[in-house]
Amino acid sequence: MDFLNNLLFVRLDVLPFYVLALVIGFTVHEFSHAYFANKFGDPTARLLGRVSLNPAVHIDLLGIILLLIAGFGWAKPVPVTRENFKNPRLMGIIVSAAGPISNLLLALITVIIYYALNYFGIVGSFANTRIDEAIFMFVQYMALMNCFLFVFNLIPLPPLDGYRILSDWLPRRASAKLQRVEQWAMLIFLLVVFLPPLRAVTISPLYTFAQDLASSFYTFAGVIFGG
Repeated sequence: MDFLNNLLFVRLDVLPFYVLALVIGFTVHEFSHAYFANKFGDPTARLLGRVSLNPAVHIDLLGIILLLIAGFGWAKPVPVTRENFKNPRLMGIIVSAAGPISNLLLALITVIIYYALNYFGIVGSFANTRIDEAIFMFVQYMALMNCFLFVFNLIPLPPLDGYRILSDWLPRRASAKLQRVEQWAMLIFLLVVFLPPLRAVTISPLYTFAQDLASSFYTFAGVIFGG
């Protein structure tokens, strides 16, 4: 047991909540990309079965394993053929932004539902207090990890959504220059994620910001339900 605790990025006692929150977050994120791409006229993701809330079509096993060990992972990226859009740049921005925004909304909705259940006396009424504790822990991880997915994916480095948004938003000449240095930007991204000194001054502040963002949702829900 101690060996597993030392091996994994998170403690064993919170591992199920951590994994479940990320599986749900990844699934909704990729579904949102696929849904809007299909809505705007690109059937690529739909033909591959990606316009689905079934985690099995979105989750990458290696990405999940690395999440457990290193705290960083990924889902299967949704293929998008921007040439199928009537307005490739504008619709490309919307499709790219749909993933992170869906995570933000998922975090907020989760917190609001939890406060609503508390307000109507559903949470807290179980005879076994461990159920209440498990629900609270799940909500905490859903809010935190989805806020982090929102913030993290907006980093303007490939292969993240923030880079695609920036690339589509910039003038064509600037976007073309950006694509020429894409391989170096990818290297910077890998260094930031996997080198502890760089991670400490980049990813860690983002995680802190995600915590503050999640806390603001608790405050918002508390105001609504008087909690």
